[in-house]
Amino acid sequence: MASKNRILVPGARQALDQLKADVMQAQGYDVDKSAPNNVKFEIAEELGIPLSKGYNGKLTSEQAGKIGGSIGGNMVKEMVRMAQEQMAKK
Repeated sequence: MASKNRILVPGARQALDQLKADVMQAQGYDVDKSAPNNVKFEIAEELGIPLSKGYNGKLTSEQAGKIGGSIGGNMVKEMVRMAQEQMAKK
């Protein structure tokens, strides 16, 4: 099932995928740069959460949040770090 999340700037998808791949690689995950979303399966396995391709309606909100939170949380931390670095240059 395709993600229903939409980004505000459609042309930013490639840059966001690259950021996700870079951040998760820095966290020690094996990321396929052509399919960075697949890192969620590695995280789910590490957490003992039964995530599979396709429908995952039996997952609890807590389980889904643990998977997505570790990805998104690390991406946000990196974006804040990048913004602080840019502000310090000005």
